[in-house]
Amino acid sequence: MSTDTPGIDPLEALRAPRDPACDVFLTGPVFLDIIFTGLDSAPVRGTESWARGMGSSPGGVANMATALARLGLRTALAAAFGDDHYGEYCWDALEQGEGIDLSMSHTVPGWHSPVTVSMAYEGERTMVSHGHEAPAPAPVAGTSAGAAGTTGTSTGAAGTTGTSTGAAAPVFPQCPPRARAAIASLAPGRSEPWVATAARDGALVFGDVGWDETGRWDLDALPDLAHCEAFLPNAEEAMRYTRTDCPRAAAHALAERVPLAVVTLGAEGAYAVDGRSGTAAAVPAIEVEALDPTGAGDVFVAGFVTGTLADWPLADRLAFAGLTAALSVQEFGGSLSAPGWAEIAAWWQLIRTCDRQDPAALERYAFLDDLLPTTARVWPLRRAVPTIGFRQ
Repeated sequence: MSTDTPGIDPLEALRAPRDPACDVFLTGPVFLDIIFTGLDSAPVRGTESWARGMGSSPGGVANMATALARLGLRTALAAAFGDDHYGEYCWDALEQGEGIDLSMSHTVPGWHSPVTVSMAYEGERTMVSHGHEAPAPAPVAGTSAGAAGTTGTSTGAAGTTGTSTGAAAPVFPQCPPRARAAIASLAPGRSEPWVATAARDGALVFGDVGWDETGRWDLDALPDLAHCEAFLPNAEEAMRYTRTDCPRAAAHALAERVPLAVVTLGAEGAYAVDGRSGTAAAVPAIEVEALDPTGAGDVFVAGFVTGTLADWPLADRLAFAGLTAALSVQEFGGSLSAPGWAEIAAWWQLIRTCDRQDPAALERYAFLDDLLPTTARVWPLRRAVPTIGFRQ
């Protein structure tokens, strides 16, 4: 976990003894991401392109898990990891490097890690991925489901295996841990039993969504939307799902189906509608020089979840989410680029010293004063670039 600014807990004032130990739970596939940056143009067929930068990091659902953990939320991730060097590296980077709880994750013997190669250029990216779906944990006679999410055995990144015996217990995903919030990836025609369980146990469920490959764009085909506190599509997805031609109109239409509708507008910022109160908020995007947009959407969701759990006003949540996403695109990689409080504090310190800043625009982020330390490191910051192969 990032320790640049120790002691910052956005939920400190709200914590009580009987609260869940987990702030946010999520699940999904973890990829090894290999990111090439500094390309002058898109790769051309039949030629060799050289990149000026390269980094490796856990990707996929690990992007959002890392973003949440770096913002100080106690994050639990249930995922399958390959038992190759890539899986070992990803496990160690998430558990030891970011402080993410992987007790519900498991290593799959003989299964190789999914891999994505991402090439960033001209503010965009091109990705090539390879992987196979992880097999479901198989029951083992005479053993019970351990904390790692496997039935009978728990294999950590180091390859050690332990066996627990006793009464049989349901295997994840039917039994997620109690949490303040959960993030669900919604897909047409698919229902995940754990989502309803998490909502019933008191978790606020935030629904993320991707492109509908079926082309139907039917909200009724997203059964887990009924359990969501918030739904966070981008503008194109929102308009297609609501049959509208305006992102703001789409947000209002979605707020009739879910308590909180948040529509990201790219370079124009974000717009949200609270269906319970009728409150709407719009926050413009921060202008930055984008290096790599990989994972920016995940970072936005993490920022919005943080503000929601901290009970901030809707406009502050949007502003914070947009800020964290903007900071992330200035670095390469998904989980590598997720900002922590040190980066946020450094940006806030720098931006107030710029002569050409609009005072009204700065006022939008005045709520940061109560959150951030009085001193910050020099901006811009550069994290160490993790890679595979170096030994201590």
